[in-house]
Amino acid sequence: MEIWDPTHEGMPREELEQLQLERLQATLNRAYKNVTCYRRKFDELGIIPEDVQSLADLRRLPFTSKEDMRLNYPYGMFAVPLREVVRIHSSSGTTGKPTVVGYTRNDIKTWSNLVARFMTSAGVTRDDVVQITFGYGLFTGAFGLHYGAEQIGASVIPMGGGNTEKQIMIMQDYRTTALVGTPSYALTLADRMEKMGINPRNLSLRVGLFGGEPWSEEMRREIEQRLGIIATDNYGLSEVMGPGVAGECHGRCGMHVFEDHFLAEIINPETGEVLPPGEVGELVLTNLTREALPVIRYRTRDITRLNYEPCSCGRTFVRMEKTRGRSDDMLIIKGVNVFPTQIEEVLFQIEGCEPHYQLVVDRIDNVDTLEILVEVNETIFFDEMKKQRSFVSQVEKRLASMLNVGCRVKLVEPASIPRHEGKAQRVIDKRKR
Repeated sequence: MEIWDPTHEGMPREELEQLQLERLQATLNRAYKNVTCYRRKFDELGIIPEDVQSLADLRRLPFTSKEDMRLNYPYGMFAVPLREVVRIHSSSGTTGKPTVVGYTRNDIKTWSNLVARFMTSAGVTRDDVVQITFGYGLFTGAFGLHYGAEQIGASVIPMGGGNTEKQIMIMQDYRTTALVGTPSYALTLADRMEKMGINPRNLSLRVGLFGGEPWSEEMRREIEQRLGIIATDNYGLSEVMGPGVAGECHGRCGMHVFEDHFLAEIINPETGEVLPPGEVGELVLTNLTREALPVIRYRTRDITRLNYEPCSCGRTFVRMEKTRGRSDDMLIIKGVNVFPTQIEEVLFQIEGCEPHYQLVVDRIDNVDTLEILVEVNETIFFDEMKKQRSFVSQVEKRLASMLNVGCRVKLVEPASIPRHEGKAQRVIDKRKR
């Protein structure tokens, strides 16, 4: 099994932790000296960078949130002069001011190599033709995968988002071997191929690298079965780097976090308390090598767990589980915490359910309600009412058992739930209106 950077990816734990501490201390000094936001936060707590003498001292430092980045819009979180920044990206800003991120020339090199790590671990080589279906522009996803693929030496097709039938034509004509995008868009491609009468197994596709949204193991199996590929997971977020924070090896038993560049913690999302290894909580990340935008203890809001057990691939980095959802997107229904991925797991196990669903949450007469729109195949949708009611009852019971809260299931026709080129819109919460 190929490893892009065996020197670091297989580093003994003791050496890795010493490297992390040295890089952390350098990062803290740079942030304290050059970023007003961090200097103020540290001063309020009466802490200076020199107080951090071990990795355990990290928990004494303040968190960074998306709100900090918005308040310092656009360049207030940068630790270098703008003349040293060679690339600027940002979020969409749909919920307020966008979060702006910058990269120095060295940051771009680091980013390329980190993405090359997880692409190599997924099986991509210089002989591959990589088709990128993320949207190019201010979004970091497309550029990150683009850089990593070129670093490996693979051929890159920068398709960008949308234009599904053309995507499929390019796959056929250019003999695409590796597909990059969101898992929900992979299923959209599978749906369109089916309508076009195209057998994916007649294509050259062999591997998919998917990220950008939470997805379940059931969804992975659906993608693999319908596209005839190996589907791998990777993780990143713009505020910390973009894609390249973590990625799966062929064992597909968690994503290796590239700990020589990122310190990972799991906290209780309610209290901020650091949780013991193996506990489920919110992922917090600290940059160790980023020059333009060193982010300290960034609250990702992603819910996961870290696994420190050795991996058969030989990499010594900790592995993070697939994200289970987000602490800020988590639904609380009648006092019960509900993640969309829990519902997805159940639906994928029920024959007749299509891999597309939507949750509608409302409050009627001061009581929370959950309605789940589920696409089903035509046979079930056009069954007689008695059979439909029996099927709905079966789905509702399975969901109630998993979620510990009641819900109403509504069957809808295939392809009736809106498709999106990027992340799927899984939740409509009418309580917020």
